[in-house]
Amino acid sequence: MIKDTERHPPGRWLALAVLCASLLLVGMDLTVLHVAVPTISRQLLPSGSELLWIVDGYALTVAAGLITCGTLADRFGRKRMLMAGFAVFGLASLGAALAAGPGQLVAARVVLGVGGAIIMSSTPAIIPGLFPDDRERSLAVGLWVSAYSVGVSVGPLLGGMLIEHFWWGSVFLVNLPIVVVALVAGVLLIPESKNPHPHRWDGTGAALSAAGLAAVVYGFQKLGEGAGSTGLPVSVLVAGLLLLAAFVVRQRRISTPLLDLSHFADRRFTVAALCTMVCYGSYAALLFLLTQRLQLADGHSPLQAGLAMTPLAVANAAGAALAPKLTVRIGNQRGLSGGLLLLAAALVAFAVFGVENNYPALIAAGFGSGAVMTLGSDTMLSAARPERAGEVGAIQETSFSLGAGLGLAFLGTIMTLVYRSTFGSVPEATAEQVETARTSLGAASEVAARLGDRAGEALLERARESFDSGFEVATSLSAGALALLGVLILLDRGKSRPSGPPRERGAGDPAPLTENATADGRTAD
Repeated sequence: MIKDTERHPPGRWLALAVLCASLLLVGMDLTVLHVAVPTISRQLLPSGSELLWIVDGYALTVAAGLITCGTLADRFGRKRMLMAGFAVFGLASLGAALAAGPGQLVAARVVLGVGGAIIMSSTPAIIPGLFPDDRERSLAVGLWVSAYSVGVSVGPLLGGMLIEHFWWGSVFLVNLPIVVVALVAGVLLIPESKNPHPHRWDGTGAALSAAGLAAVVYGFQKLGEGAGSTGLPVSVLVAGLLLLAAFVVRQRRISTPLLDLSHFADRRFTVAALCTMVCYGSYAALLFLLTQRLQLADGHSPLQAGLAMTPLAVANAAGAALAPKLTVRIGNQRGLSGGLLLLAAALVAFAVFGVENNYPALIAAGFGSGAVMTLGSDTMLSAARPERAGEVGAIQETSFSLGAGLGLAFLGTIMTLVYRSTFGSVPEATAEQVETARTSLGAASEVAARLGDRAGEALLERARESFDSGFEVATSLSAGALALLGVLILLDRGKSRPSGPPRERGAGDPAPLTENATADGRTAD
């Protein structure tokens, strides 16, 4: 007979609060610098390449390190790795705040990404042990995902508030008190867990996956800049794809793989991973583009731009928290499809009706994306065996980070191409000024400020029109991809195959998700 304390570990909700705080930190640092870039550019004077790494070095490192860190957590202990991740994150935050030059800030951001990768890969593996009950686990995953989503969404708001009153380093120092509290509470509340029979660690596979993911994301990010020769970015991208192909071949051949590819034999697991990647890629790109539009085109201060994004953040958290309850009636499959279609509709609304004061689109985008992130995460974790939960958690978090990097790079590339191609002549400005303004909306804002009067306003108006054209094309393409994926999921009635050999289901194991099953194991039809 199973004791109640085994099915309902004491202090589990307090432990979940620690896990949510950790994801809030990691998500927040993905976007908190969006509103601080102009200030950092003026004070540290980084080159274009250095500025790219200041902004993207964190996300690149997180995406490249997740699979490796998840496997290490399974091997050495998830609590131990989580505490180490907090320590690294806190020290790197302090180093970033005290950076005196671009190189130091880039290095600190990369180390910050290492800490973020450790934290993100450790937390999802701890949740199934804390919440063996299907209903509670589903709610816990929803709260956990919402914490990450809220962190991403409120990053610009928090950054704007801090920069309004303090110097740019304050956006990193705010991490320290949260890290200290999480360390103390984590030691007291979070139980240790690991794979009781760990396999030999595949160091070569870890190097291939990290290098391949970093190269792919970096290649797309460089293409997204839309400046200079495309030879190097394409070469890096191809090299990254080849490294990832070598990683897959190696994992299929060795007896103790770093990543068990049999997980992807389960169609629902694969679909859930694809949904989270596409959804989060669209959401992250939308967040970045909206922040730039509000600041550079509409003249909002960093704080005003952050406040304007509040409905998106609140709706995202609500969608993540409420999705498990809604799917009790409609099923997980319809819930995923509905979330994707709702986000697609919101993107179409932005393209048709514009950005300013479009609160219905903000709320729809936030709610739809939050629901997809929760349901996708819960589906993937439900398919995981307890001893490989860290590995599955790493796949799930890689879907988030890789989706954000690739989504922003791809849609940013489309945005840049349309912006440049539609930016015509401005009679009030010289050819050199127009050419500079054509590089980006930020450059156009700086040129317009120097020109002033009617000439500056004419140049900025042309930049707004070109930006809006690019925004419409990018959001329309993203909406099309989301709608197509949502419809295909809704129409799919195929059966999923189990990932790996069957095993006897224990009393504390999550219920399998059948065709119309909800996250708590009940069927909708």
